[in-house]
Amino acid sequence: MPEERSPEQADSHRPPPPLLEGGLWCGATRLPGRVGASVGRAGCLGLGWGAASCVSDELRACSCPADTACKMVRWLSAKLGPTVASRHVARNLLRLLTSCYVGPTRQQFTASNGESPPLSAGNIYQKRPVLGDIVSGPVLSCLLHVAHLYGEPVLTYQYLPYISYLVAPGSTSGPSRLNSRKEAGLLAAVTLTQRIIVYLSDTTLMDILPRISHEVLLPVLSFLTSLVTGFPSGAQARTVLCVKTISLIALIYLRIGQEMVQQHLSEPVATFFQVFSRLHDLQHQDWKLESMGRSEGQLPEVAFSDGQLRLVDPTVLDELQKVFTLEMAYTIYVPFSCLLGDIIRKIIPNHELVGQLAGLYLESISPSSRSPASLEPTAPSTSPEWDPQGGSCPQDDGHSGTFGSVLVGNRIQIPGDSQPESPGPLGPISGVGGGGVGSLSEDNALKRELPRSAHGLSGNWLAYWQYEIGVSQQDAHFRFHQIRLQSFPGHSGAIKCVVPLSSEDFFLSGSKDRTVRLWPLYNSGDGTRETAPRLVYTQHRKSVFFVGQLEAPQCVVSCDGAVHIWDPFTGKTLRTVEPSDSRVPLTAVAVMPAPYTSITMASSDSTLRFVDCRKPGLQHEFRLSGGLNPGLVRSLAVSPSGRSVVAGFSSGFMVLLDTRTGLVLRGWPAHEGDILQIKAVEGSLLVSSSSDHSLTVWKELEPKPTHHYKSASDPIHTFDLYGSEVVTGTVANKIGVCSLLEPPSQATTKLSSENFRGTLTSLALLPTKRHLLLGSDNGVIRLLA
Repeated sequence: MPEERSPEQADSHRPPPPLLEGGLWCGATRLPGRVGASVGRAGCLGLGWGAASCVSDELRACSCPADTACKMVRWLSAKLGPTVASRHVARNLLRLLTSCYVGPTRQQFTASNGESPPLSAGNIYQKRPVLGDIVSGPVLSCLLHVAHLYGEPVLTYQYLPYISYLVAPGSTSGPSRLNSRKEAGLLAAVTLTQRIIVYLSDTTLMDILPRISHEVLLPVLSFLTSLVTGFPSGAQARTVLCVKTISLIALIYLRIGQEMVQQHLSEPVATFFQVFSRLHDLQHQDWKLESMGRSEGQLPEVAFSDGQLRLVDPTVLDELQKVFTLEMAYTIYVPFSCLLGDIIRKIIPNHELVGQLAGLYLESISPSSRSPASLEPTAPSTSPEWDPQGGSCPQDDGHSGTFGSVLVGNRIQIPGDSQPESPGPLGPISGVGGGGVGSLSEDNALKRELPRSAHGLSGNWLAYWQYEIGVSQQDAHFRFHQIRLQSFPGHSGAIKCVVPLSSEDFFLSGSKDRTVRLWPLYNSGDGTRETAPRLVYTQHRKSVFFVGQLEAPQCVVSCDGAVHIWDPFTGKTLRTVEPSDSRVPLTAVAVMPAPYTSITMASSDSTLRFVDCRKPGLQHEFRLSGGLNPGLVRSLAVSPSGRSVVAGFSSGFMVLLDTRTGLVLRGWPAHEGDILQIKAVEGSLLVSSSSDHSLTVWKELEPKPTHHYKSASDPIHTFDLYGSEVVTGTVANKIGVCSLLEPPSQATTKLSSENFRGTLTSLALLPTKRHLLLGSDNGVIRLLA
């Protein structure tokens, strides 16, 4: 991964980055630059990034906000995990990359002092930035950081398909004009492809080379050389795309060598050079294309030297003639003749014509220079020969398919880092002569190793990630594929409760072994890896049946009959709340949502008590039974607003209490058996499960349930919520998904013994990452997707 520099060092090494709009919120502190709008329970992350429209000294003052925003995006990418980072961070960065090249201003070449013009002849693989490249710098940096974190699959399975989407032809057939977004997408696609190829391993590059040729290069060339498709920014955008495409093809050549180029890139290279023949044919045909097109209202059809009839748009023809000039012919021909050597005759049928055009340009700038015929590639010899035009022409058989190695007799020789420097009239060819590959700057490196990360995707993690990045962001349904991602052994007793922290990068578990453990949720391994806990809380004396997090003060609440409030960072006990009478133990506990700091506790005498973790003593105390004998309180749930609490009793009775007044709003017989679990949902909805095999959805103040589900064989003893869906679990190790809104229906999956062993005792859902934590009676917790 590239070394991070301080803002002061960065200013001296690169052009100023773009301005960022808005601000970045982190906790209670607002940092410059807005990166994320929200990471809600549905897992949505919005990215916003504005870009500067010009390069000036004033923008240097903005390097600090830009660096801060980049660091925040990198931090989020690691924190959110591979699926969420790819779906919501990388996907939005890819869309943002296109915006960096929209408009003629972003397509202007930039040159520093002493730098040759963009079309300096022979310099085929060098950095020729346009303003859009400077604006897109932070975006590309963040995209590559995601690839550094999660490995090469990010490049090949997410970035490359998106590039193919950007360059794909439109659905309409016939003459058309690109819109500014499509034009910018072509430039962004070629730029990103260059960055991807540098980080691909040799094996991967060869595997996907046919895809790059057919899904990237050929579609780009079809737009670039089209006689009927115009660019909104005219010749300038087409020139930039031409220069970037030349550089991309040269980069691939320098990575794979002549033999592989002849095998895999013959068609793109020939297509690229063919445009000169078409323009040459049109120039020698004395046809008034413009008048023909206007008189009939249709584009004229012209016969070319290859026998094909093609439509020609006079406006586009004028645009092409401004781009593919004699200078462009010389700029392309000299380096490619040196790169390809004698095989240029096999790959490029019209190489003689392009050579003649290059010679004409050379004569126009230097009448005493060589004739056009002298621009033909030299014959191979026993040693590399320096071309007078500024390039070292490789031997015909000098490059094998061994990525830059040279065959000498029966051995493979690695070329030296430097070659004799003999600059021609317009300078050496970077990457081909004039110092060779070893003289390339860091930005123009041909290959870099992608650092191995502990979070690199492999095995089950890779399979699940590949599925998730193909799912639409509008898909609001929970999909359970039964893919094992991680295991968390450590408890010696049955798991009684599992709860993720609000950030979803850690979770808590309580067990019969009288401990509470804090576990990390960062991905690692291939799905078979076992993860150790970060912290073990051992102050309980009995089996722990409740664990929760008070979000406002950031502390953990756990209960074994007595409530313990402790710090999850240090494991230090902050407070212990014992029942007032040892004969009346606590039977259920719930925590209030932020910004409240209270805990609600139910005891066996049907009394509900509130305790503020910041203050000693009781806050409130309310009786729930009202003269009835509904049994023990089995479960408590607090509404998302904190305005009401619902209690479920062992008799199946439920009571709704207003926390502001202490009044019982409603009490009703909800089930025929014990209440096993209750959840409160936005919109005044309550979800309850019972030992009578039913799962029921209620409106708080309505007498009849809105939905009623019945399990055929086993009671639903644990469940969790995902948006408008309920994910259920039974002791028969069955996972079900049912809707809160649609008519009663439930999809059920039986857990396989390979992925889950023992009996399911607890379940928790990670709504942002869409994973399930499943606790078992053998003390092991599994993370499944």
